[in-house]
Amino acid sequence: MLDIATELHRWCGRGRPFAVATVLATGGSAPRQPGAALAVDGDGTAVGSVSGGCVEGAVYELCREALSGDGPPTVVQRFGYSDEDAFAVGLTCGGVIDILVQRIDPGVRPEIVRALAAAASGEAAAVARIAAGPAELLGRALLVRTDGSYDGSLGDGPRDRTAAGQAHAMLAAGRTGTVQIGADGSRCGQPLTLLVESSVPPPRMLVFGAIDFAAALVRAGKFLGYDVTVCDARPVFATAGRFPEADRVVVEWPHRYLDAEVAAGRVDPRAVLCVLTHDAKFDVPLLERALRLPVAYVGAMGSRRTHLQRLDRLREAGLPEAALDRLRSPIGLDLGARTPEETALSIAAEVVALRYGATGRPLTGAHTPIHAVA
Repeated sequence: MLDIATELHRWCGRGRPFAVATVLATGGSAPRQPGAALAVDGDGTAVGSVSGGCVEGAVYELCREALSGDGPPTVVQRFGYSDEDAFAVGLTCGGVIDILVQRIDPGVRPEIVRALAAAASGEAAAVARIAAGPAELLGRALLVRTDGSYDGSLGDGPRDRTAAGQAHAMLAAGRTGTVQIGADGSRCGQPLTLLVESSVPPPRMLVFGAIDFAAALVRAGKFLGYDVTVCDARPVFATAGRFPEADRVVVEWPHRYLDAEVAAGRVDPRAVLCVLTHDAKFDVPLLERALRLPVAYVGAMGSRRTHLQRLDRLREAGLPEAALDRLRSPIGLDLGARTPEETALSIAAEVVALRYGATGRPLTGAHTPIHAVA
């Protein structure tokens, strides 16, 4: 639900009830992950997606029923593949998907309204909803913030505190999924299933080197949902006019800018650092710092010869081999890229593959799962 928070926040601002279908759990090759959502308002307008098209029509009708009162206000529906009836509503990919459908009245669910407002503004927050348990509890929700405080109630103080603790832990990890707690707030007794959705600010992509390849990488980074910064020490090249899609363009020596961002707490483990300068006076002090940081990706552009020379300089600077092994250089996957756009695609593909621990090899002829189990 929080993945479409911007539009839902607008609906709430107009006081419009809506029904939202959220992916609760998946199995097999289901195309969307927990937290993906489809919402429908009273006019029949739909936003979002829960399956990439396989079961959208059936889920849309469930939302309409929940909104009109023809169906229960909160329900969980499972969709899977049917070999017996090839025309049955289901996932043609062979997966299984559980969908939580809930009617949301902004005046009745203020904690959900506040959660949508937080997510729409880029604030870190989590919402925990009861997805399985006694009928009278289904759909109850808590908004949980980064400091552990929470709004709303699941109907019981100990239950609220236990749920808030679980949701806070998932928010800290940036995770969305289900957890089980006891109905009385303990870890035993009658279980309740909570769907916890975390909304965190977008991960950062720091692009060092204001060159034409950087402009293409900025566009790719924005497409993937990153907050993108371009940094270069040369003011004639590092201009907003050359990188209109970047969130910010900074004129500073790259290593100094990185030091300042780390000191300010603005570089977290999801960050992606792409070094495109291939100039030793910029690269070496920058990479010496970057490769010591717990970030998701550090890549550097350059030929294989440049890469080997760069490694020698980094060793001279005292960087251990374990840190050097983290460097993705020459940057990107082997796509035969020539143009800036093709090169940006190869870098973006490597970033995605590394995020999920994938090989980057063709899926054709492979016998491994398309979607790795998290």
